Amino acid sequence: MSSVAVLTNPMSGHGKATTNSAKAIARFRERGVAVTELAGKSAAESLALARESVAAGVEALVAAGGDGLISAVLQVAAGTEVPIGIIPGGTGNDLAREFGIPVDDPAAAADVIIEGKTKAIDLGRAGGTYFGTVLASGFDSRVTDRANSMSWPKGKSRYNIAMLAELATLRTVPYRIELDDQVVEVDAILVAVGNTRSYGGGMLVVPGARTDDGMLDVTVIGGTSRFNLVRLMPTVYKGTHVDIDNVDTYRSRTVRLSAPDTTAYADGEPLGALPIDIEAVRDAVRLFIP
Repeated sequence: MSSVAVLTNPMSGHGKATTNSAKAIARFRERGVAVTELAGKSAAESLALARESVAAGVEALVAAGGDGLISAVLQVAAGTEVPIGIIPGGTGNDLAREFGIPVDDPAAAADVIIEGKTKAIDLGRAGGTYFGTVLASGFDSRVTDRANSMSWPKGKSRYNIAMLAELATLRTVPYRIELDDQVVEVDAILVAVGNTRSYGGGMLVVPGARTDDGMLDVTVIGGTSRFNLVRLMPTVYKGTHVDIDNVDTYRSRTVRLSAPDTTAYADGEPLGALPIDIEAVRDAVRLFIP
């Protein structure tokens, strides 16, 4: 690896990304790697800078930030020969966690890229937008809606408070889930479609998901009480919730989700209201891994 373009989101992790980016860039230069620094003032500008770098034939494109910035990089790197690297700097860092990329040591994350080992991974694609981790809908997307509208507190605490507020108005939504080989109609609290296993900083909502099988994993949590949902939530961090009654799982190459008054999020970014068509895209991008 002789040169990289590093795209930084200064807003990721409430400034953490900027600090981590600087440490990673210092490590790149220390080890003789030329660095082009890119920093967009908005998501659109970041996307434009990434596109320009790929079009110019950059050797590698590095995202220094959270899953939202990585999502922007995926949109331009997918289907090209340009590999992507991750310097984690967000709140969740779920794609980095999936592949064992150091989340608290930016110099070590830079070393992963410098060593040059890459893996072709699948991506999900929903409504024309690629995603690396999980598409969320239902209770979890309403929590994200609420958390995004809050200015305080910062970090994970904001999501915990938003979750408690949504629990107070917990309700099921009638879903129609169209899979490759069946149609499921169910009243559900949430439906998650995973390319990888986790979202929200390590919640293993789709514990069986893999990025090398050309398939999506779907977790459906059916109707339950507030008390039972609160009891279920800690099990999501272990992935054992899928063994509980009212939780069903499916695997499919394509998924069409339909439900009223429900927003879809993927990689923590809003995609819009359901219905939405989702597909697994095999070997869509190359990622630097340890």
